[in-house]
This record gives sequence, C-alpha cells and structure tokens, in this order.
Amino acid sequence: MEKTRRDYSIFKKFDFTYKPVGIKFLLNKPADIKQLDKSMPICQMLREAQISHPFYAGKDNFSCVDRLLLGFIEPEPTMEGGKIGEKEKIYQEARANGRIYQYVPRVIKGTVRYVAFSQADEMSFEPDVLIFTARPDQAEIIMRALSYSTGKPLSTKWTPVLSCAWIFFQPYVNGELNYTMTGLGYGIRIKKLFPEGMALISVPYDQIAMLIENLKEMEWVLPITLLNDEERQKYSVKVTEEIKKEYLNG
Repeated sequence: MEKTRRDYSIFKKFDFTYKPVGIKFLLNKPADIKQLDKSMPICQMLREAQISHPFYAGKDNFSCVDRLLLGFIEPEPTMEGGKIGEKEKIYQEARANGRIYQYVPRVIKGTVRYVAFSQADEMSFEPDVLIFTARPDQAEIIMRALSYSTGKPLSTKWTPVLSCAWIFFQPYVNGELNYTMTGLGYGIRIKKLFPEGMALISVPYDQIAMLIENLKEMEWVLPITLLNDEERQKYSVKVTEEIKKEYLNG
C-alpha cells in the first residue's frame, strides 16, 4: 500500500473527540497493516478504527448487510423484496422498503475483497473516503470548507435503513459528499456507537485535497459570529459601504 502524499495534520486543530477515519477499498490484501480479529458491521468498524491502530477487514470480518453492498454475498429476495421493513414497521409496505435497493450504492462484485481502516493521523494510504464524526460547530467548519472555493451547494442522500450505504459507499461509488447525523441510522443508534446529534461527514477522495487547502486558507471562526447585535449591525453597514465604494470606483 502506498504512503500518504498529503499532510493531514490540519485535522488535529479540531481536537476531535472521535478521530477522522480514512477508508480504502482494496482488491488485494494490504501488506503493512493487520487484519481485524473479529466480526462486526461496517458501522462498528468505524468506531473500532477510532480507538485502535490501522486494520483491514475481509469477507469474514463483516457481519451485516454490508456484505451485500461489498459484493460478498448474492442478493436475496427475502431481503431485497422489502418484507423485513414492512414486518419491522419501518415502512408501510414491502414495496417501499424494496424500492431502496434500486438506489443504494454498492460496489461491483469482485472488485473489492478487503477494506482498510485507519485514523487520519496514522494512515499509510490515501483514503477513498474520509469520514468525520463531528460536533455541530466542528461540522460547520468542515461543511463550509467543502464549498468555500466552489460555492456549490451540499446535498445528502439517506434512507432509514442501510444508512451504511450512504456513509461508506456513496462517496466511493458516486464520488458524492454525503452527511447525516448519528441518531438517524438504526445500526449506529442501536449499538450506541456515538452520542446522538453528532454529524457524520463522508468525503470522497477527489474532494479531500480541496478540503485541506480550504481549511488552511479560510477563517474558521467568522468575525461576524463574535459580535453582539449592535456590533454586528455596524459591521454589516461597514461592509456594505465598502462594497458600494469599490463599485463606484470600479
């Protein structure tokens, strides 16, 4: 596995309670990190990576619907037919639950045999997906950095079940940023992996460099947020007057 080309130390400035985790989807077994010695769902592997050294997981390490999304098992009508969601009262009818399988991202069978996990400051690989578990105030900075240089709106996709598909696979398969909250996904919520109300932000590899550069350049705490109402009004007037002056002199 290659060494990292980028400097990820900027993320230490956040002082995250739950460290960012890089994930790499691999065809071949990595040579420089150890295999996980137990089985668990991929959502739990995220938490495991935050409290341990880098590891990789193979087919037998995964223990949930993640095996389907990774192409390790064949689709089953009893699952994709949607009856589970109907019987568990998550969806009105099987047709509603069944519909999500037309949308959830999954990798092409046989193209991924292993998945590597590592805290951002211990990575020996360039991640395919970088996942942040952040407080709202930290998430605001990350989200702003992801549109700071482009102005593009940020959107998300999510379903009440298979939320792991959107956290782990959507950015990798479709190259789209995704985000959700820790209290929304059933797996994370049931297992109590994180406190509710934390932001989970999944960044695809082709947006990571931009994120790092924007975090280095932009102001993390905006001046206007530090002012009281009176000061903020004066500040806004000053900014407006400067813009008008520049326009008239332009």
